[in-house]
Amino acid sequence: MERSESEETVHIFTQLGEYLIESILRGESIDAIKHIVQEGAPLWYQTESEGMSALHAAAYMQNTELVQYLIDEGAIWNSVDNLKCTAADVALSFNNETIYTIIRNAGIRAEMLLTLLSSRSEIEEPSSLIIRSEDETAAASTNAFLKSRLNFIKDKNGQEICVVKVGDEEIGVMMGWEQGIMQETVKNLCEDHPSSDNLKVLNIGFGLGIIDTLFQALPTRPITHYIVEPHPDVLQYMKKLGWYHKPGVKILERKWQDSIQDLLEVGGFDAVYTDTFSEDYNTLRGFFEHLPDLLAGPESRFSFFNGLGATNALFYDVYTHLAELHLADVGIDVCWKDVIVVDNKNLDRWGKTREYFLLPLYRLPIGRMSNFV
Repeated sequence: MERSESEETVHIFTQLGEYLIESILRGESIDAIKHIVQEGAPLWYQTESEGMSALHAAAYMQNTELVQYLIDEGAIWNSVDNLKCTAADVALSFNNETIYTIIRNAGIRAEMLLTLLSSRSEIEEPSSLIIRSEDETAAASTNAFLKSRLNFIKDKNGQEICVVKVGDEEIGVMMGWEQGIMQETVKNLCEDHPSSDNLKVLNIGFGLGIIDTLFQALPTRPITHYIVEPHPDVLQYMKKLGWYHKPGVKILERKWQDSIQDLLEVGGFDAVYTDTFSEDYNTLRGFFEHLPDLLAGPESRFSFFNGLGATNALFYDVYTHLAELHLADVGIDVCWKDVIVVDNKNLDRWGKTREYFLLPLYRLPIGRMSNFV
């Protein structure tokens, strides 16, 4: 049977893609590889058996010049093979920091460009990393999440968890294992703060209430403690726990986007933290832009739950650097603290929920106004 025109095109691209990858693995010269690419070999092609791309192959061969060439020619920096590894992961397996950095920096440039384009268009979710615009489940759509049913339960290990059901899968919105991260966050936001006797605190997203409970447990309780939380099930949970009657606590029952004008009028916050669920990086960046008007002054501090892309070391690294660059754009310098989140005590922390943080270290951001750091 003769192939159709489209089938023939696919066959040709497949052959060229296979030939390119095989040539790289054979150690062909850079000039020979360039010739194959110029002849039309697709850089996006990945082998069916392993999911290997030309960039994966170049990283495996530890050919720095070839990796840079493929990136410059448009190789997909964040494609994953059948084992969910990127070419940067391959470089890391060889402890090749140079190649890893080339691919990481390509990711940062790509995401910066997408963010710039989105600011000039109506694109709401530009990221090529994790969030896909067609995903309208509670895991990736704020509107769907706010309409979803949340369950506050304890898992088999007695860990407090908040989960949302998406199809047949339970997804962790917040889990008790985050306690250590939140303790370090509050410590770095509030310890030795010049205004420790009369702190004004703002937190976006209540979740299980871990960080808000820690704020309330400070040696001197904040005189003003704003909490922004839109989900009706979380609000009911907060009422059950008595948050509406705590001194100095003010709860805004809506999204931060709908609360921002009220918050800006209050202003003068000494510590600001945000941890929302189902919002993408572009939305987080939108919050960054309000920080200079929310913070009280040079001693004020800011942090956020740095969990985007945390199922892959490369994606997490790119998001971390991206956040640092965008915070610098609004006049906030960031200091990063490493917090260990994986040890022998909490290997079973996930239960039946989807894993949303797979890395051994959490990079805790603490930001302050640039001119005063």
